[in-house]
Amino acid sequence: MVEHATTAAEFTSALAEFASGVAVVAVRDDDDDVGITTTAFASVSLEPPLVLVAINSASYVDEVLAARERWAVSVLARDQEHVASRFAVAGRPSARHLLTDLGHHRGELSGALIVDDGLTALECQTHDRVPAGDHTVLIGRVLQVDYRDPDRPPLIHFRSRYRGLAGPGRAG
Repeated sequence: MVEHATTAAEFTSALAEFASGVAVVAVRDDDDDVGITTTAFASVSLEPPLVLVAINSASYVDEVLAARERWAVSVLARDQEHVASRFAVAGRPSARHLLTDLGHHRGELSGALIVDDGLTALECQTHDRVPAGDHTVLIGRVLQVDYRDPDRPPLIHFRSRYRGLAGPGRAG
């Protein structure tokens, strides 16, 4: 059997067919707050409650997460595309500045910034860090569900664009 080396373009194009939720991961550094938009967030375990997030290992966010064991994840709602875009921009300013004009608060257990009015927010403590190619898979133990709003529609990332659900099974 002849092996086919998948190109980065093929890989990216194939995974664009997988719809995923959108979240902001934030962590408090000594003097500042940092955060990043991610679509690589998932549940791992119920007992104990674990989630995972993949962070570019060359990023400053990963560097801070390596030094700080507590962080927060805010899962974004459909009308928060602007929040996702702010945290996805390269060379972005501190998370505190990105949220100046938006509802947010600090998690009581993590001290990290949490975006208000999303679907849910979790405060986590690092359980494990796993190097994986050009990313670090951060496995976090959920310390607390900060809030949950089951009535808000989710922000979805599909085919390289942010979208919402227009109805059962339909991307909007």
